[in-house]
Amino acid sequence: MTSQILMIRPVNFGFNEQTAESNAFQKSGEQTEVQQKALQEFNAFVEVLRANEVDVLVIDDTPEPHTPDSIFPNNWVSFHENDSVFLYPMQAENRRLERKVFNTIKEVFPNLKIHDLSYFEQQNRFLEGTGSLVLDRENKLAYACISPRTDPEIVTEFCRISNYQPVLFHAADQNGKAIYHTNVLMALGDQFAVICLDSIQNQTEKTMVKEALQQSGKEIIEISFEQMNAFAGNMLQLKNNYGESLLVMSETAFLSLNQTQIKTLEKYCRLIYSTLNTIETNGGGSARCMMAEVFLPVKTVSPQH
Repeated sequence: MTSQILMIRPVNFGFNEQTAESNAFQKSGEQTEVQQKALQEFNAFVEVLRANEVDVLVIDDTPEPHTPDSIFPNNWVSFHENDSVFLYPMQAENRRLERKVFNTIKEVFPNLKIHDLSYFEQQNRFLEGTGSLVLDRENKLAYACISPRTDPEIVTEFCRISNYQPVLFHAADQNGKAIYHTNVLMALGDQFAVICLDSIQNQTEKTMVKEALQQSGKEIIEISFEQMNAFAGNMLQLKNNYGESLLVMSETAFLSLNQTQIKTLEKYCRLIYSTLNTIETNGGGSARCMMAEVFLPVKTVSPQH
């Protein structure tokens, strides 16, 4: 767990036609004032995190080139111990442009060791960061559901470089459509796993995933398709500056949980949430997608406001 995260403040957020085909969570809703509403939700979310003593580094997006999904940085970049950072190949061309803020990130963290996997875009193959990869950093396991945005060979390449073991499987929603990102169906804590096991239809793969979770000491908390569609799989465990364990999610996700699930999760963390309705509806992503965990030597940064 980390107490430091990176978030990108949107300047031109909206429904992205280029990602909608493979993201069943996106809905082209009311477009009026979408950026304004998303910005309000973003700023309120940052304040909730900071009020709970999480270090949030906010970098402002730029108006040009247009990047409607820039609010979800975890798909194109991930930070690791030993100053290591990965850049990932993105399926949508306008999402590749989100890497434009990387120079600003390098100003804050100047000693990065960069592993750039974005060259796979030239081969029309993709791996979208910690959307595609749900990482058990302690046990060095990389869970990944294979989809048009999650190429198994690139998972293997990531694992080779980072010394992780891949846990590959297939997952589909209630309509049989491949789930585009692993982090919508599962979230890992240090001692628990929230997962929609019903989405893994192959029994051998389901057993493999369950055994990997159990052998690494995780209590499995199952969620339904309905809860997954409410972004209950899109959570992130953080610790705050006092060392307290937090589980961060959207209000939609929190309200979808039943009392038994909440009670189980509260054994391990304090649950915090924020309203992200506009971002979830138009962007098809939720709280976890908005946070890139920073596992770099701690630096004192003055957050942008």
